[in-house]
Amino acid sequence: MVVFKPYDPSQQMLLPPSLNEMIPEGHPVRIVGNVIDKIDLNVLANQYKGGGTSSYHPKMLLKILVYGYLSNIYSSRKLEAAVRESVYLMWLSGMTYPDHHTINRFRSERLKDVLKEVFSQVVMMLVESEHVDLKEVYTDGTKIEANANRYTFVWAKSIKNNKARIAKQLEELWNYTQQVAKAELEEPMPDLSTIDSKKITETIEKINTALKDKQVDKKKAQKLSYAKKEWPAMLDQYERQEEILKSRGSYSKTDPDATFMRMKDDPMAKGQLKAAYNLQISTHKQFITYYSIHQNPTDTVTLIPHLEGFKKQYARLPENITADAGYGSQENYTWLEGNNIGAFVKYGSFQQEQRTNKIDEPGKIDSLFYNKEQDCFYCPMGQPMKRIDSYITTTDNGFEQEYVSYQAKNCENCPLRCVCFKGEGNRIINVNHELQRLKAKARELLLSEEGIRHRKQRPVDVEPVFGNIKQNKNFKRFLLRSTGKVETEIGLIALAHNLAKKAA
Repeated sequence: MVVFKPYDPSQQMLLPPSLNEMIPEGHPVRIVGNVIDKIDLNVLANQYKGGGTSSYHPKMLLKILVYGYLSNIYSSRKLEAAVRESVYLMWLSGMTYPDHHTINRFRSERLKDVLKEVFSQVVMMLVESEHVDLKEVYTDGTKIEANANRYTFVWAKSIKNNKARIAKQLEELWNYTQQVAKAELEEPMPDLSTIDSKKITETIEKINTALKDKQVDKKKAQKLSYAKKEWPAMLDQYERQEEILKSRGSYSKTDPDATFMRMKDDPMAKGQLKAAYNLQISTHKQFITYYSIHQNPTDTVTLIPHLEGFKKQYARLPENITADAGYGSQENYTWLEGNNIGAFVKYGSFQQEQRTNKIDEPGKIDSLFYNKEQDCFYCPMGQPMKRIDSYITTTDNGFEQEYVSYQAKNCENCPLRCVCFKGEGNRIINVNHELQRLKAKARELLLSEEGIRHRKQRPVDVEPVFGNIKQNKNFKRFLLRSTGKVETEIGLIALAHNLAKKAA
C-alpha cells in the first residue's frame, strides 16, 4: 500500500514561520546582509533630501541590489518580482516591496557617485580579515558591450574627411567666382585649414554677392545653393560631435559615452566593432580590489588613470603591480618608476625573447653592441654606427619620447647585408635609449625569482575574475548608459563577486 506524506496547502498555521529559519547558515545572502550592516552608509544617506513622503531605506535597497547581482538578476523589473517571490530577498528587504522604478532610480542616481566609497569599505574589511592585500595587485582589462545600437556610430575620421571635402568644394567655388567675377572678388581666398559655420556663411555670402547678376554655370549655381542651405548646419553638427568625441575616434549616438571597440573575446562577435567600455580591474587572490571604466580601447593608456584612482580611493599605491604586455609602454614604466612601484609588467617582445628556439637576428637593434662612452653602436661586422640626428615624438596621450638616429658605413658590399637589413644605402637605426633602459630594468625584474612567481600568479589571479563575470554571471552587456551609471553597474558586480567569494 502506497503511503504519502500529509499535504494540505490550505492548512492554517498557529504560529507564522520565521524567514530567518528558512535561510541556511553560511548562505551568501547572510554574508551580504552582515557585511552591508557593518558599512558606514552616511555618504549614501546624504544623497537624500528631507521633506515629502518617507523613502525606502538605502541600506535595504543596496542589499537587494547586491544580492540581485550576486544571483544574476540585473533587471530592476525582475528584482521587483524577486523581492515578492524569493525568501532570501524577502529576508533582506524586511518584507517591504519596492517597485522597479524605485530600484532603478536608486541604482542610477543615488549610487552613481558614492558606490566606490562603499566598495572600498568592503575591500578594507577584507584587508583587515587578511583575505586580500593591497600591496600586491594584478591588473588586466576587458571590453564589455554598451547598451547601444551597433549601427548608430559617429567616426572622428569621417568628420575630418567631410570637413576637408567641404573646404575643397568651397575653394573650387571661390576659384570659379574669381574667374567669372574677378573684379567683384579680388581679395585672396580665406584660410580654410580650419572651418566653422560662421566662416562658411561669410565666405558663401561673399561668393553670392560677387556672382549677383552674372551668368553662372547651372551646376555651380546648384552647388552654391546647396552649400548656403546645408553646409553651416552640417558644420554646427560636426562641432557638436567633436565636442562629444574629444580625443576618441568614435562614439555611439545611443550612448555617447561609449566607444566602438573590437570585441575579440566574444565568439559570437568574431572581432566585430561594437559600442563598448574598457573595464580595468586590479585583483589579489581573485578578489577585486579596484575597478575603473575607460572610454579608450587601448589598455596602455588606462594604467596610469587606473592607479591614480586606486590611490585616491585608498590613499596609497600598491607596492608591486603585475600586468601583461598590453601595458608595457615607456610612459607607464616611467610613471611606475617615479612612484617606486615594482613593475612586473611585460613589454611587447618579452615573450618572444623567452622562447628556447629563438635565434638571435644579427641585425636586430637589441643584438647590437652599444658603446656608451663614444655614443655609437657596432654593426654585425664590427663597424661603428655614428650618431647623426635626434628627434622627439609625442604620443596621442601627450607623452614625449626622444629618439637618436645612428648610421652605418660601407653597407654596400657587406656580406651580412642580407640578414642585417633590406633597405637601400647605409643602414640607419632609431633608438630610444630611455625605453631601452626601462625595458632592461623590466626584464631583470620579470626574470627574477619574484618576477617568475608573479608571472605565474597573474593568469590565475585576474583572468578567472573576468571568466566569472562574463560566463558564470553572464554579464556581457551593460543595462545602463553613460560612464557614471556603467561604473555603478560594475561596482555592484565587483561587490557581488567579492561577497560571493568570501562566502565560498
